[in-house]
Amino acid sequence: MVGDFRALNTYTIPDRYPILRVHETFKQLSQAKFITAMDALKGFNQSVLTDNSKRLLRIIVHCGIFEYLRMPFGIKNAAPHYQRMMNTIFPEELPEGWLIIYIDDIIVCSETWDSHLND
Repeated sequence: MVGDFRALNTYTIPDRYPILRVHETFKQLSQAKFITAMDALKGFNQSVLTDNSKRLLRIIVHCGIFEYLRMPFGIKNAAPHYQRMMNTIFPEELPEGWLIIYIDDIIVCSETWDSHLND
């Protein structure tokens, strides 16, 4: 099932958590000789919703009322929330420059093969 959250999004206060910009990513990648890219499987769907959020994200269909238990797509603040969660998981690695996280995409970049294996 898919919910249409456009009305809810108009009343949602935007989460201004910074999301990495493409030119910043290219700058980091330009120094690397070895790059590994990964994608977090069903990333958004790993975020458990609060009871209040579940109430706001109810969907009414012909066979009843349903609530999402996990973060669905289409919510205005889903991307900033997920970016914050990922940055919280890797607080020490991000400043070192070898790890890049863009929402649910993870990139490991290194100048040497040995450092790439260790990172």
